[in-house]
Amino acid sequence: MNRQEAFAILQSLTKSESLLRHMRTVELVMEAYAKKLGENQEQWAIAGLLHDADYEAFPDQHPNVIVDKLKSMGELEIAHAILAHYTHWNVPYETLLDKALIACDEITGFIVACCQVRPDGIQSLETKSVLKKLKDKGFAAKVDRYEVSKGAELFGVELADHVTFIIETLRQNRQELGI
Repeated sequence: MNRQEAFAILQSLTKSESLLRHMRTVELVMEAYAKKLGENQEQWAIAGLLHDADYEAFPDQHPNVIVDKLKSMGELEIAHAILAHYTHWNVPYETLLDKALIACDEITGFIVACCQVRPDGIQSLETKSVLKKLKDKGFAAKVDRYEVSKGAELFGVELADHVTFIIETLRQNRQELGI
C-alpha cells in the first residue's frame, strides 16, 4: 500500500478536521522516527495515518474495521500495529512499529493540545512545558497519561527526549498543521 491508497481509505471513513489533523500529526512523527531509526518510512507513516481511521465512522468497533480492511489487503504489520495502539486492548507488542505507534499516538495529540493554548502555537513550545502540563490532570483530560508513559517505556525512549523529538518534527510542519 502506498500513501495515496491509504489516504483514500482515510477520506472514505473520516470527515472530522481535528481527527484528520491528529492522524496527519502522528503520520509525520512516525515517518520521522522511521527515518531516524532506519525503518520503512512509508510503512510507519501509513500506520500513523490510518491508526484512528475508523474511529469516527465506527467508534464501537474501533480499530477492528480498519484492521480488517488492512488485513484483507495483506498489510499485516500495519494492521497489527493499529490493533495494538492502546494498552488496554492487551495486544502484544511484537515489532518496533507496534511500540512506536503506541508511543507516538497519545503524546502527539497532547503536544498539539499544548500548542492550541499558546499564543504562538508550537513556535516557542518547550519540552519542560509539555511535561509540566502532563501533570495537570485537568488539561487535555481525555489524554491517558498512563498510555503516554507506558508508550515511551515500550518504545525504549526517555519521555523528555521523546517529547523533544515530537516537538521538533511538528515544528517543521507547523504551517501545514496550523499549529
